[in-house]
Amino acid sequence: HAADKEGRDGPRGVVRAEHRSGSTDAAAAAAMEPPPIVPTGGMTTFNMQHGFTEALVRGMRSGFLKDQDYHHLTQCENLEDVKMNLQETDYDQFLSDVTTVTPSIIQQKATEKMVIEFQYMRAHSVEPLSSFMDFIAIEYMIENVMLLLKGTLSGRDVNELMEQCHPLGMFKESTMRLCTAFDNSPKGYSDLYQTVLVETPVGKYFSEILAQKSAMLENAGEVRNVLEEVEIEILKNSLMKLYLEDFYYFCQEIGGETAPLMCELLKAKSDQRAINITLNSFGTPLNEPSMRDGDGWPTRKSLYPSIGFLYPEGTELLVNVSDEQTLGVAMEKIGGIYSSIWNTHVNEAISDKSIDDAFFEREVEMLELAFENQMHFACFYAYTKLKEQEIRNLVWISECIVQQQKEEVNKFVPCFSASAPWRNRRP
Repeated sequence: HAADKEGRDGPRGVVRAEHRSGSTDAAAAAAMEPPPIVPTGGMTTFNMQHGFTEALVRGMRSGFLKDQDYHHLTQCENLEDVKMNLQETDYDQFLSDVTTVTPSIIQQKATEKMVIEFQYMRAHSVEPLSSFMDFIAIEYMIENVMLLLKGTLSGRDVNELMEQCHPLGMFKESTMRLCTAFDNSPKGYSDLYQTVLVETPVGKYFSEILAQKSAMLENAGEVRNVLEEVEIEILKNSLMKLYLEDFYYFCQEIGGETAPLMCELLKAKSDQRAINITLNSFGTPLNEPSMRDGDGWPTRKSLYPSIGFLYPEGTELLVNVSDEQTLGVAMEKIGGIYSSIWNTHVNEAISDKSIDDAFFEREVEMLELAFENQMHFACFYAYTKLKEQEIRNLVWISECIVQQQKEEVNKFVPCFSASAPWRNRRP
């Protein structure tokens, strides 16, 4: 059949002249067009492109620690017992080459295991899932860049900083080291901001900030103010705002089941950031009346993502608060889950639960529910974030054992727990 086809149309891969002449212009125009985002499809098309990778992540979902695993871990007397109990779980021999177990070693090895699994799934993905998973990694890249900048400003050793970087947020090592190699001079800071940072994988977000701060950056002597330790968190929050908005609109373009599920998760993440930014601004320049509102950068309002369940009415309420009392009034007006989360913060001394714990509980609930739907990308995001929570749980339990604080050992948020409060909630 191949020979017959070759006889009719000429050698394979050669376009017949009469067809070529009529399609050259169209082909050239098509080559100039950016490739469209491939739709994720529904039941009839999703599995052709992403079925295997989704099967991988749903198989890995069964590897999360169970309630009985947590029970055994909390009964351990030392970290060697923890190591032995983890050998009976999906973590298996991940500590086999470790002679002395510490909480930091457990965190490091568990994170490495999670990253290997993430990269394995990424290697088997095709567009647009591969770009979606790259978006997940960008958050950790932002964390790494901020760690390098903050550590360099504090005079810490570059090798020590590189070791502390999250492995999921690693990019070209030479570029990462350049982030720490700038001269302690106005021109050094200007070159760092305008040439090095914009070359990182998160460079497009730095470019947007660069455009917002162009007037200041024309004066190289003022660039260091942007990178001072007191403003590193402002810079980080600005990058995270742009990242969350970019990820949100990318998920909307993907469509399908991915769009509503991921947009809900990113809205909740944006709301959490807006509330935490407001709470952490008290006692800082960002709480001054002139720094709360306005279109300039940085103002407190400019750090709030322009997405979320709170946006825009709720974030407008947050802009005008000046202390915890007025923030509490705003949260009561917002109502719903955020009023309940704020009450947790107010009653922290009684309930022994912080506002971060309340946010973690809500996030875990939403992430677990992402696994209840089929044929979407949100389960990859949920898997990564739930593994991150599980690692936090392991570190917490280990620290409590080391410090002999056994009465505190159960104060963590398990994943896929049959006894989770939201699973037992009655309508």
